[in-house]
Amino acid sequence: MSLEFLITALVVVLIPGTGVIYTVATGITLGRRASVVAAFGCTIGILPSILASAFGLAAILHTSALAFQVLKIAGVAYLLYLAWQTLREKGPMASPTERDGLPRRSFEIARTGVLINTLNPKLSAFFLAFLPQFIDPAAGSVATQMATLSGVFMLMTFIVFVIYGWFAALAGRAVLGSETVLKWMRRTVAAAFAGFGLRLALAER
Repeated sequence: MSLEFLITALVVVLIPGTGVIYTVATGITLGRRASVVAAFGCTIGILPSILASAFGLAAILHTSALAFQVLKIAGVAYLLYLAWQTLREKGPMASPTERDGLPRRSFEIARTGVLINTLNPKLSAFFLAFLPQFIDPAAGSVATQMATLSGVFMLMTFIVFVIYGWFAALAGRAVLGSETVLKWMRRTVAAAFAGFGLRLALAER
């Protein structure tokens, strides 16, 4: 595994996307523990795209206009749904009073993270183009190298997202004391989800 891969992967993971926004929003209102669950869900949501790339399914997806459009529409709809839920003080920016029900909501938090990444057809295209660059056929089994690179990328994603979530949880202690600030943060997060949804809607194969 090259240093180039580690640096490139870290840069990619650090760039804020829907997963980061979701993890941060969850951390602000529901705390550090919930942000870890959100980070875990977002990380698991990467797996389908990685597997699709490994088995060549991503190539099929991006050569099929219908399959791409169906997945894209589902992804756009889900991001707009999250934006609407955020404005209604549900989902990632739920009322702080819902902290008490966190154990029961852990599955829901993780599931949302999984769906955010699973329903993004551009993610499979990214891995299809990204991972093969660091495969060396002379270094051994291609499948083993792909699995190793994928595992490292997912671990890096989880760690970085957890750090984002923990800092968000710390900031949330101050934010939760002001309903006005919290309201504007909800609007900002909702706008971010809607913006990502619009960008996905305009995406081409």
